[in-house]
Amino acid sequence: MDKDLKKQTKSKDRVRKHGEVFTAEREVKAMCDLVKDETERIDSRFLEPACGDGNFLAEILSRKLAVVRKKYGRSHPDYEKNAVLAASSIYGVDILQDNVLACRERMFSIWDREYTAVCRKDCSEQTREAVRFIFSRNIVCGNALTLMCVDEQGADTKEPIVFSEWAFITGCQMQRCDYTFAELLAEEDPKAAKQQNFLEPPAEEGHFLKRYVSHYKRVQEHDEDRN
Repeated sequence: MDKDLKKQTKSKDRVRKHGEVFTAEREVKAMCDLVKDETERIDSRFLEPACGDGNFLAEILSRKLAVVRKKYGRSHPDYEKNAVLAASSIYGVDILQDNVLACRERMFSIWDREYTAVCRKDCSEQTREAVRFIFSRNIVCGNALTLMCVDEQGADTKEPIVFSEWAFITGCQMQRCDYTFAELLAEEDPKAAKQQNFLEPPAEEGHFLKRYVSHYKRVQEHDEDRN
C-alpha cells in the first residue's frame, strides 16, 4: 500500500499557513467508493482542486489502471493506449510547488510500475515521456479558488490556470485542447463550489486556446507551454 497515504501533515508551519492536512487512506478509499463506478471508468475525468501530493489522485489512477489491466492486459498495444487514456483523465491543482512536483512524480511512478509489469519488453520510452508530459499539463500549481497560477510564495499571478483536455480521435491519434478557466469558480455558487471535491472540466465554461493532434506517443512534442 502507498505509504504516503498514511502521513497527514508535513509541518505545523504548513498547516498554519496553508491549512495543509492530507486525507488518510481510509477516508480516501471511502470517498472514492462514493463514486466507485466513475473511478473505474477509464475515461472519466477527475479534478482535485487541492490535490496535495496526490492521495486522491493516486487512488483513482490505481483503480483505473486495474480496470485497464483486466480488460486489455493480454494485448500490449491496447493496454498501452488505454493506460495513457487513464492517465490523461486525471487533473490536480495545488498552491504549493513542492506538492505539485511530488504529485506528478508519484502519479508517474504508479503508472510506470503498472505499465512495466504488464508490457515488460514491449515498453516504450517514448510512451513514458508522453505520460510524464501529460501529468505536467494536468497537475498544475495554482489557486483553485481563483483558478490563477501562483508564484513561489503562493500569491496569485496574472496568468490563468490552463487545463488540457485529451481525447483519442482516430486510431492512435490523440487530440489535446487547451482551455483557460480564469474566474470560473468566482462565477459559481460559493456553497456549491465548496461541496465539490471532484470537478469535471466542461469545455464550454473555458476559453479555448489551442488544439494539437499527434500520435499518443508524441504528445510531448507540443511542449512550448510545458510547466
